[in-house]
Parts: sequence; structure tokens; C-alpha cells
Amino acid sequence: MGLTGWYYLHENGSMIYKRDLPGTAADIRESPFAKGLWSLDVESRADAWKICVEGLAAGARPERIKELANKWQCDDEDAESYAGYLGIIIGQDGNQKTAHKADFIDLQNSPCGFGDTYLDAMTDLAKQLGYKPSKMWGTSFADLVGA
Repeated sequence: MGLTGWYYLHENGSMIYKRDLPGTAADIRESPFAKGLWSLDVESRADAWKICVEGLAAGARPERIKELANKWQCDDEDAESYAGYLGIIIGQDGNQKTAHKADFIDLQNSPCGFGDTYLDAMTDLAKQLGYKPSKMWGTSFADLVGA
């Protein structure tokens, strides 16, 4: 299907969708209120996960990200596919979900994300790796994990 629209993170924490029309991305990039921008192909599982993980790491309202994750079925069952796509390892440590890069050594030497869900764990890992939102051409979570 291809590009269908754009999600952007407003400075107030709202994650807002705009259909892809001529000039939409440019308008968002030029807005002083937009902190981050993500393209969406509704058929791309990677796009859905990227928006959820990176949006949450960038400061989007958690309830909005959970709404999108439910809508797109970005749940613990589906997380294994996204983790495999990125080449990261997800697992469980006690009652917490975990996410880390394949070159993980131990908690003293390697970043490891923790959370109640795999989305939360991947978001924590993104933050530990220094993820920062951008309005285009910035370093993505996939870049940070070496995918």
C-alpha cells in the first residue's frame, strides 16, 4: 500500500495522525510544536512498532501509545517478530519483560530494557541507548540496536 500518513508528537505529549497529503510532512517538520515525526504504512508491522516504541520513548502520553498498540496489535505475542526484525533479544527476568541487543554481556556492561510489557521493555532500551525524536532523518531505535 505504501505511505498512508504521518504521526507526530506534539510538545504537549499528544500523538497526532495526519493523512499523507501534499505538504503534510513539510508542515509538521516546520512546526515548532512538533517534537518528532513518523511515517506510517498501515501494512507495515515495523512502522506500527516503531511509532509505539519511539513515540513512548520520546514522551508521548502512555495511554495514547497503548491505544495505538492495541489498535495495531503490537502486543507481547507479536513482539517476538519485531524483536527478530531488529535483531534484539526479548525475554523475562522475574516478573519483568526484558529487551537487549544481541551483544549483551551482563547488566553491568550492557544496556537492558525492563518493563511490564515487551513494548515497555523496548522503550526502556531505546531510552538507555539515547534515542531522541526527530522530524526526519534522525537516528531511529533500529539504528541504535544495529538493525
